[in-house]
Amino acid sequence: LGYAGVVRFRGVRIGGISGIFKSHDYRKGHFECPPYNQQTIRSAYHVRNIEVFKLKQLKHPIDIFMSHDWPRSIYHYGNKKQLLKMKSFFRQEVESNTLGSPAASELLQYLKPTYWFSAHLHVKFAAFMQHQTNSKEELPKATKFLALDKCLPHRDFLQIIDVEHDPSAGDSLEYDAEWIAVLKATNSLVNVTQSSWNMPENNGLHAKWDYSVTEEAIKEVLEELNHDLKIPCNFTLTAACYDPSKPQKPVQPVHTINPQTTEFCARFGLTDINGRIQQAKEEGSARGEYEDEEEEMDSTGSAEEPSEYNTDNSGLSSINPDEIMLDEEGGDEDLSTCSVDPSPDHPPDYSASFSDIRIMPDSMAVSSDDAMDSTNEELEKSGVSKEVEEKSLNERPLKRIGGNENGNSGIKKLKRRNQAIYAAEEEDKTE
Repeated sequence: LGYAGVVRFRGVRIGGISGIFKSHDYRKGHFECPPYNQQTIRSAYHVRNIEVFKLKQLKHPIDIFMSHDWPRSIYHYGNKKQLLKMKSFFRQEVESNTLGSPAASELLQYLKPTYWFSAHLHVKFAAFMQHQTNSKEELPKATKFLALDKCLPHRDFLQIIDVEHDPSAGDSLEYDAEWIAVLKATNSLVNVTQSSWNMPENNGLHAKWDYSVTEEAIKEVLEELNHDLKIPCNFTLTAACYDPSKPQKPVQPVHTINPQTTEFCARFGLTDINGRIQQAKEEGSARGEYEDEEEEMDSTGSAEEPSEYNTDNSGLSSINPDEIMLDEEGGDEDLSTCSVDPSPDHPPDYSASFSDIRIMPDSMAVSSDDAMDSTNEELEKSGVSKEVEEKSLNERPLKRIGGNENGNSGIKKLKRRNQAIYAAEEEDKTE
């Protein structure tokens, strides 16, 4: 899917967008590449406005959409009380409606996918959002939202969902013709600088602001592919596989051009952002512009663990300790039963008939009442309590906050995630 994208699998249309939404770099171009310095390692994994703009050009329905961050306000459409019972440190942002991404919320309300899956907050949470219709003739749509906990023992990190599909379709991923057409239409907007810039809009300053594509443009893509939408299996290794028998010293990453991306862009006449970044870097190096950046390389920096840095504003006022301790013991947390508690800003109409809405799995079912008493009893029995959470907040180191004002502790730490996870197995059994 890349920075953002849409593919098809057995007739199911799947879209997604990568990275974290809340960022000072939201309106910048893609300009970062290894080796990272303190600035670029903090901004490389953030979503840009151009990706949101491209996705908003889609007109055909989306079945599944995926994002890392939650859409802002989605917690108002599920069992909010139970969520705050389990994650009390979310309360301030939930009550001020600042938890999650406003950009993701914008996409949620625009795309209206049947399902939306997210991660980031490390808690299982389901919600059911009915979208408002623009006209009486338009059929009402609803989105079933599901976020899962992180992958640790005794945590709700996995759920099976049945999705309607075409059983006669092949088992290969396929290009989405409308998305390819949108990429072609918006190719001139690609930017690899760190200057802030805005997408075209109908404000009198842009000659063109609508980049949605016509059926004719989609047809041209199909003809270009000879109606064969199968995505080729052309994966190519660009780095040596990890060999535990041959330990290597950590080295700074180098910028690598992905041959799959190069082939994809060449096939559809698109700008290879990775190639453009490398070209800009080489031109800058020739002028001596990159020397200072390499000297400023953050000693703790690792693109694998971006949350070491204080870049996500959502974590400043309510820090989630679950994002820190990879070897902690998790209790049995179940947020599978949700009640509808709609946001005042989006009051749903439950009198409508959802003939086009697929059946929600039992574990995602939205109940008609909160049933808070029984839920609280279950949580108390499982040992999850406010006192325990408050104690954990006081005792655990906060990964989001750096060692100094710049978020740089100056100490390089190597973490072995899997070892930390399974080293806690004996403690889990003891509990």
